[in-house]
Amino acid sequence: MPHRLTPNAMYASVHSYLQELEESGVEGVPLDESAVKAATVMVGLSSAQAEPQTLVEVRQLLGDCQRCDLAATRTKLVFGAGNAQARILFIGEAPGADEDRRGEPFAGEAGAVLTRIIEAMGLKREQVYITNLLKCRPPSNRHPHKDEIEQCGPFLAQQVRVIGPELIVALGTSAAQTLLQSREPISQLRGQFHSYHGIPVMPTFHPSFLLHHKDNKQHYWDVWNDMVLVLGRLGLPVPEKKRK
Repeated sequence: MPHRLTPNAMYASVHSYLQELEESGVEGVPLDESAVKAATVMVGLSSAQAEPQTLVEVRQLLGDCQRCDLAATRTKLVFGAGNAQARILFIGEAPGADEDRRGEPFAGEAGAVLTRIIEAMGLKREQVYITNLLKCRPPSNRHPHKDEIEQCGPFLAQQVRVIGPELIVALGTSAAQTLLQSREPISQLRGQFHSYHGIPVMPTFHPSFLLHHKDNKQHYWDVWNDMVLVLGRLGLPVPEKKRK
């Protein structure tokens, strides 16, 4: 049986390795405590057992997650839903009230908007995969905290690896900035492709943003223009749409 490092030893090992990289001249190495802990979580997932090969196995790793304070206030954990071999992966921010109650991503009004976007693309929700940065609802639908994203991050990374999407659509500012490690606003990030570990990423407005600005039809057209780029990148037909 292979020897397994204790959490403290693993933490020290990761910190030492990152420090060596920084001293050798490698730029952009995070040495703050939270970043090292996040890296340690990833090492722990891979060293404690074999890499999960299915979404079911990733969900089993997540378990009845108590890794952050959101566990105390959630109703249901919201893992994700859709085609496990989807070509397109939609990633939002976090579950809302409807999602928390039903345990499904994008189940409320924002979900209805996302469904219309997907169907306008000539697809069905069953053909794509939908998840969020966080698997639990933040109280009062506040934005995710840094430590919450760090705790959920390894599991989102596992979802992406197992699904192997050809393209990711980042819905909203939090999802886009987290995936791309950027501070640029969504208005600057959208409309062009970026990369997440070699996977093309198209940031676009979150469906909730569209609901909150429903009188501004240009935002809807902005999202549609982003989806046209997505369809083109995947070699899929682009349905014709006319402004009303």
